[in-house]
Amino acid sequence: MPQEKVLIVDDEENARSGLAELLSAWGYATVTAADGVEGLQLAESAKPAIILLDLQMPRMGGIEVMRQLSESSTEYKVIVVTANEEIPIVVELMKMGAYDYLTKPVDRTRLRSVLQNASRQRETEVELEVAKRKLRDTGVFGALVGSSRKMQEIFRLVEMVAPSNASVLITGESGTGKELVARTIHEQSSRRLKPFVAINCAAIPDTLIESEIFGHEKGAFTGALERRVGCFELAEGGTLLLDEIGEMPIATQAKLLRVLEDRKLRRLGSKVETAVDVRVIAATNKVPEEAVARGELRNDLYYRLNVFSIHMPPLREHKEDLGELIKALLTDLNAKNGRNVAMVSESVMNVFHSYGWPGNVRELRNALERATIVCEGSLVETKHLPPGFGQMPPRAPVIEANAVRLGVGTTVGEAERLLILKTLESTNNNKTRAADILGISLKTLHNKLKEYGAQGPGERAN
Repeated sequence: MPQEKVLIVDDEENARSGLAELLSAWGYATVTAADGVEGLQLAESAKPAIILLDLQMPRMGGIEVMRQLSESSTEYKVIVVTANEEIPIVVELMKMGAYDYLTKPVDRTRLRSVLQNASRQRETEVELEVAKRKLRDTGVFGALVGSSRKMQEIFRLVEMVAPSNASVLITGESGTGKELVARTIHEQSSRRLKPFVAINCAAIPDTLIESEIFGHEKGAFTGALERRVGCFELAEGGTLLLDEIGEMPIATQAKLLRVLEDRKLRRLGSKVETAVDVRVIAATNKVPEEAVARGELRNDLYYRLNVFSIHMPPLREHKEDLGELIKALLTDLNAKNGRNVAMVSESVMNVFHSYGWPGNVRELRNALERATIVCEGSLVETKHLPPGFGQMPPRAPVIEANAVRLGVGTTVGEAERLLILKTLESTNNNKTRAADILGISLKTLHNKLKEYGAQGPGERAN
């Protein structure tokens, strides 16, 4: 059975023909190129598994060949052949994706060992890719689950963008699994062995978010008792997820944009810039174009992040995935809580299929977790679901326009203030409920109230 095809790229005819003869005797199929230009052409047409690449060649040297190979969608195992004095260059080539290197004169035993190792690794990678494709066909891709057309499209987009270093903007309602998409992109990328760091911009006070992201030096501000490394540096070499990017203060967005463009950051209180190599993925539950129009998201930052976009569909739009989601979630929840729940009853499935899932997959997980805790057997029944689950929620109170006295000449800002305060009044100052009704985050509501100098109806400003 023939082994992999090896492309030998070397401008010295004797070296080229000698290696080809030796590798053929070992059972490899070989093709040869006399310079880098011809080598790139044969890499495209002959589809070799392994490339033996000399560094010093006319027309195009090994460094430029490696650069173009690293940008190719095809995975090659590149073995660099170099003189001893060129070792520093080899370090750069290894960073670009070269598999290994050999020094001249080439030791036959070492050559054979490196070729065999490269062949085995490539075989393993092919097997893993086949396994991943089989999983995708059965509705599983990383932490993502679903056989529906919508989820299969998500899988396809993730597979396309993961190998690149492009920024990604993930949109979708709360609870649809935006962080899972980001994690899957990271795990399918060349950065998978480096950190994945996620930060929720809506959960951090405006006064602390810049320090959390970029870090600070000791004494940079009151309370900065020691140097703190920010999320960018924690994610060095890996991936940083900025969740709810639309909740990031505009001033911080400007600094983030500079870091994305320059690949350098400056900690608060520092005079020195630090180079960073981090892939940034952003997520938001807002419609980004509307957030830009409202001034919540900088236009230039939006375009910088939106190199590649993925929209996560709400669960109500792909209920055909419920069976697979339930199976995956039960497996996870059983392990988490030490339970042994196998499935849900037909009546529960009927409830699930008729329900609108405003909280999406997160709400499904919460309902199932509660059910697995109270369920004494292996089958989830409707009695195990949260009380009142599946019933239509009460309609939000209607606020009449004349009730808030919106006359001609009322500014948009004043209309917004009146609407927010009336909504708070209708919810008995339940800020979480009011934010849900208004379609804004709790953090945004608090910021608005701070701007108005009030906490809500019946409360004095602090």
